Amino acid sequence: MARSFFRKLLTYLSSDDELDAVINAEADGESSRHHGNRQRRKFIRRDHIQGHERLFRDYFSKNPVYPSNLFRRRFRMSHPLFLRILNEVEAYEPYFVQRRDNAGRLGLSSMQKITAALRMLAYGVTGDFMDEYIRIGESTAMESLKKFCKIIVTVFSDEYLRSPNANDIARLLVVGEQRGFPGMLGSIDCMHWKWKNCPAAWKGMYSGHIREPTIILEAVASYDLWIWHAFFGMSGSHNDINVLERSFIFTELAQGRAPSVNYTINGNDYTMGYYLADGIYPKWSTFVKTIPSPQGNKKKNFATAQESARKDVERAFGVLQQRFAIVRGPSRLFKVNDLTNIMKTCVILHNMIIEDERDDSQGLNMEYDQLDDDLPELSRNPTNEFINFIQRHHEIRDSSAHHQLQADLIEHHWQLYSQQ
Repeated sequence: MARSFFRKLLTYLSSDDELDAVINAEADGESSRHHGNRQRRKFIRRDHIQGHERLFRDYFSKNPVYPSNLFRRRFRMSHPLFLRILNEVEAYEPYFVQRRDNAGRLGLSSMQKITAALRMLAYGVTGDFMDEYIRIGESTAMESLKKFCKIIVTVFSDEYLRSPNANDIARLLVVGEQRGFPGMLGSIDCMHWKWKNCPAAWKGMYSGHIREPTIILEAVASYDLWIWHAFFGMSGSHNDINVLERSFIFTELAQGRAPSVNYTINGNDYTMGYYLADGIYPKWSTFVKTIPSPQGNKKKNFATAQESARKDVERAFGVLQQRFAIVRGPSRLFKVNDLTNIMKTCVILHNMIIEDERDDSQGLNMEYDQLDDDLPELSRNPTNEFINFIQRHHEIRDSSAHHQLQADLIEHHWQLYSQQ
């Protein structure tokens, strides 16, 4: 008789949270016959419609309670960008579409699920933090977060987590020229994300100089803090050189599929762009490092300029962690795949926000979106043969070209300094 009673309840209850509560109550009731009396899980009847209406009145109605500046602060993005993401996610995944149960009552809306996921990313809070406001259970909030991150990576990676194309490289070269670094494509560095719930058997492998389990993000950022390259997943026991050997940053260049970058410094011609890096990176032709103990005015001037421009990637890490506190504090998830999707989602959303809020009038006095008519000519000659691949591989790691490039940049900056 008890079984038939619970089956009837399963037909009329309205949400997944209520369904889980009843199933647990039935299981506890049957197990108590064999193991004595147990305290049953308390049933919580959440009013999902009330939570949706409150959220809609506060932020999405014609005259919302909170203005746009508070929406930007709490959602980390503008209202139109949020609606664009919501529509894309809802169109891709039926899980985020609001549905009715067998009793005809509405469940959680896409606004509630996506808002819960974004708040967890933005504030780094637990799954039940938004329950009182949105009326969403902890397990549903965690499921929404994982599905949301997976969809963002699937839908937006091709556009917002890609390598720079020919037009992007041309624009970056123009910016680098104005900043005193012809041929510069950005700056590179690594960031560690602490992993609180790392399995005990893996802690030694994931612990490095920080003395706690971490996972490493290698990134390349440009002057506007756009992250062009993101390689995540290496254990914290590695250093930047180990991560570089495993990443795919120079894969297209070595295979001949990347556009050749042609520029001249101090009378010498170069065909590969470079990244500004700190002292741990190797002496390759694709890296320009500072001078540890500069002697003389020329080297001191160059070291100051290089260290100033290299801070682009450090600033990008700071803004990324400030926008999404989940990557600033220790991660409480258990699976590496979930952590990878979360990190990539934060990077993608970071780039989307930069694109949405870009204002070049406050930048480097250049029309960023109107350079198509005066783009430098880039060559696209594929080199798929193995011999050419080996040659490219050695050219990237050519230390003599690294020293020559650094010497030319020192002279170039000294000439600019003398003219000023």
